[in-house]
Amino acid sequence: MQIRNKHGEKIDHAFHDVDGVNDKLVILAHGVTGDKDREMMVELSNMLANMGWPTMRISFSGCGNSEGKFTDATISKESDDLVAILDQVKGTKKIAYIGYSMGGAVGALTAAKDDRISVMVSLAGMVRTKVFAETEFGDVVPDEGYMWEDEETPLSQKFMDDLRQIDTVIPAVKDIRLPWLLLHGSEDDVVLPDDSVHLFNHLKGKKKHVVIEGTDHSFAGHWEALAGHIDEWLKTYL
Repeated sequence: MQIRNKHGEKIDHAFHDVDGVNDKLVILAHGVTGDKDREMMVELSNMLANMGWPTMRISFSGCGNSEGKFTDATISKESDDLVAILDQVKGTKKIAYIGYSMGGAVGALTAAKDDRISVMVSLAGMVRTKVFAETEFGDVVPDEGYMWEDEETPLSQKFMDDLRQIDTVIPAVKDIRLPWLLLHGSEDDVVLPDDSVHLFNHLKGKKKHVVIEGTDHSFAGHWEALAGHIDEWLKTYL
């Protein structure tokens, strides 16, 4: 299956199929500077598939092996990518979206405008995008500097403008009533744990907030725990 966004750019993706399960799909999306082939994305997809959940991991345009420029990648553009993916898998009856880091913000904004997502899961999900922009990159000159001093990930003005314009996903999701699981590491210093608390306090549907003690933004050493929490949530709501 080939997926292209509205700009004609191919979206790289991989399926972890489960025999006999055709009416449900889990879509797993990465965060800033990531892609579908990061170790956590692959391992978590394998774990969920082994638990009986067909899983599709994706690379947003401009990331990994997807087409497009990294410097064009923004939350708003990645939301359009997700809509294109939902268009392609429209035969699936129920879809759960799992967004890691910035992928959490992408999912939040997409779910606010597209009712094809049935269940939401945020893994260290970004909520206050303007705060993130200023905290992480406020001292970097856009279109000249780099994200976390990595020359492979230049910081673009488009990216910073989008983060600041969105400001926070709360106005978009305040009326959403989707079942929503929020998982965050207690030691996360990239997307602060308070982001999940802030979102949880504004959600009106079924919701659960879990703090994974002793782990950082990458959830290192706790991926099995993540999969367990997600499995329990999906068994209840998907």
